[in-house]
Amino acid sequence: MSSLSIREGEWVVVCDGAKALILQNAGDAKFPNLKTLEVFEQKDPPTRELGTDKPGRTNASTGTIRSSVGQTDWHDQAEQQFLTKLAHHLDAAISAGKAKSLVLIAPPRALGMLRPAYSQALKNVLRAEVDKDFVKMPVHEIEKHLTAA
Repeated sequence: MSSLSIREGEWVVVCDGAKALILQNAGDAKFPNLKTLEVFEQKDPPTRELGTDKPGRTNASTGTIRSSVGQTDWHDQAEQQFLTKLAHHLDAAISAGKAKSLVLIAPPRALGMLRPAYSQALKNVLRAEVDKDFVKMPVHEIEKHLTAA
């Protein structure tokens, strides 16, 4: 990954489908100093606790043919809801003038779920998207990865 310049005061949002860190650069572009503003976490219970019913069945409109209905992916739904809430939270922060510019770092799958939830205001201040999974790293490690040449 090439070096990414993080501007003074810029927000860096590091997330996946279950956790998000909202960081702000208290340093400058040359010497970033990321400080944690907020942390969001979603519990990730096992599938057996999320969905209790067996998959449903349907009848064909004619005849006696029955077929099963696909199993709901509860983890996928939970991730989608979490990321949509995060996008709305970021939008509110932008509207309130708290964030003027931001960099979003998330695994490709999470970015794919987030993009449809971007408001126009969020799109306007989004300076870069980085498709990496840094959410489990300590903040100083995230800084190193972002500024490494």
